Amino acid sequence: MKQLFSALALAAVASLAFSSCGGGDQGKASAADSVKSEPRKPIAISAFPASPEFPDASLGMAVKSELAGKDSAKVSFTFDVKGYDLKAQTTDNASKPCANSKDGQHIHFIMDNAPYKALYEPRNEVTVAVGSEHYVLCFLSRSYHQSLKNAPAAKLLHFKVDEKGKLVKLDDKAPKLFYSRPKGDYIGKDTANVLLDFYVWNAPLAADGYKVKAEVMNEDLKTDTTFTIATWESNFIQNLGTGKCKVSLTLMDKDGKQVQDAVSREFNLAASEPLKK
Repeated sequence: MKQLFSALALAAVASLAFSSCGGGDQGKASAADSVKSEPRKPIAISAFPASPEFPDASLGMAVKSELAGKDSAKVSFTFDVKGYDLKAQTTDNASKPCANSKDGQHIHFIMDNAPYKALYEPRNEVTVAVGSEHYVLCFLSRSYHQSLKNAPAAKLLHFKVDEKGKLVKLDDKAPKLFYSRPKGDYIGKDTANVLLDFYVWNAPLAADGYKVKAEVMNEDLKTDTTFTIATWESNFIQNLGTGKCKVSLTLMDKDGKQVQDAVSREFNLAASEPLKK
C-alpha cells in the first residue's frame, strides 16, 4: 500500500512538473508572438548642416595634350588652388555625422559624368582616343566630400582631341547636371547619413525653374523613393538600411521635361566588415 501511494505521488509530481514546463514555454511563445516588429522608416532626405564657407577659394585649370600612341592622346591637367588647402581636414569634420576622408580636402575630377576621382595633389592625367570628345568638371571638395558651390571654385571643360593629339576647346552653354555623391562603400555609423551631392551648370534650380529628380533605391530591400529637389544644396539620405543601393539623378526643366539622360551610381552599405557585394 505504501509502495502504491509512493508511486501515485511521484506520478503526480512528474505530471505537475511537465505541465508547468509546457505552460511556461507556451506563455513565452504567446508573448513573443504578441510583439510586433517596428515598421521600417521610409527613405528620407534632410538638409545638410551648415558648413564652413570659403568665399575666396578658387580653382584654376591648365590643360595640354600630346599623342600617346597611334590612336590615343595623353591629356594633362594642372590646377591652381587659391584660398583653400588641399589635404587639410575641414574644421568641422568631427561634428558632421557622415563619411569623411582621412586624407582631407581635395578636388573632385569628373570626366563624362563617370564616378569622380579624388585629387589630393593639384594634377591629373587621362588617356583618351584621338578624335574623341569629352566633358571634364572639377570642383573643390570639403574633407567630407561636400562640394564648394561658389562659381570660382569649379571649372568645366568641353573638348575634343584631333587626329594629331591636339586638344581643341569647345563652347557649350547647355544646362548640365553632374553626379558626385553617394559613391563607394559605407560602413557602420557612416550608413546613417549618406551625403547626396551633385553639381549643376547653366541650370539654376528653382521652384519655377530647373529641378533635379532623385530616385533613391535599396535594391536588396526593394525600396524605392523619388524626390524632387528645387534648391541647389547638399542633403543627407536617411533610413536606407544596408545592402546594395542606387541613386539616379535627372535634370528636369521648368515644364518637367527631361533635359539630359539620368546619371546613376550603385553603392554599398553594411553594418560592419566584411562588406558583402
